[in-house]
Amino acid sequence: MAQQERAIRTKLAIVTAAASVFDECGYERATIGEILARAGVTKGALYFHFPSKAALAEGVLSQQFSTVSVEPSASKLQELVDTGLTVAYRMRRDPLVSAVARLSLEQDVRAQFGTEAITQWIGASALLLEEAKKQGELLPHVVPSETAWLFSASWTGVQVYSQILAQREDLEARVVSLFAHLLPGIAVPAVLANLEITTARAMELGVRSEARGREALAGEPVAAG
Repeated sequence: MAQQERAIRTKLAIVTAAASVFDECGYERATIGEILARAGVTKGALYFHFPSKAALAEGVLSQQFSTVSVEPSASKLQELVDTGLTVAYRMRRDPLVSAVARLSLEQDVRAQFGTEAITQWIGASALLLEEAKKQGELLPHVVPSETAWLFSASWTGVQVYSQILAQREDLEARVVSLFAHLLPGIAVPAVLANLEITTARAMELGVRSEARGREALAGEPVAAG
């Protein structure tokens, strides 16, 4: 058991270190040497878990859902908003979340791994919107798959602009503004009036998500609520 726990901690240290290097340097400029230095592990330990830099990048990308979790909501539109707010909060503070975003947009990474990181987010958003439509939360003209694509693309544009212009310091506020502008075009007015879309909610959700993300990465049971 102790050996298994050490292996989990070692793998977590490697993934965390790789994420920070990928986030700062990008995939092409990242080196195994720098990842080793930050992880504080031997080359043998790293290659036991990840036989190449490509495997490291794939390991980071695979964490995009396990590290950012959102509690279910009776309103699926609120759940969609909560997801966007949570990711905005975590992206500013967690290199793993930020690295997933950077890697998914890099041409070299897309050429090697395809567009799954992006299409998974679109798909997850579409599922929430489909549930929202079944529950009567959306206006009749809304096509969930098209709206999911638009929301995902818009969110990505917001985070890229925020990174370029403000080092993401205003990211939560910009995402709040994005939802405030887009949701009136898809939400039933009564539902829209009850949605909570604030930077304060982003912080509250983000703090809870950080705790669940640490547990998920460490392979520990995630507490409900």
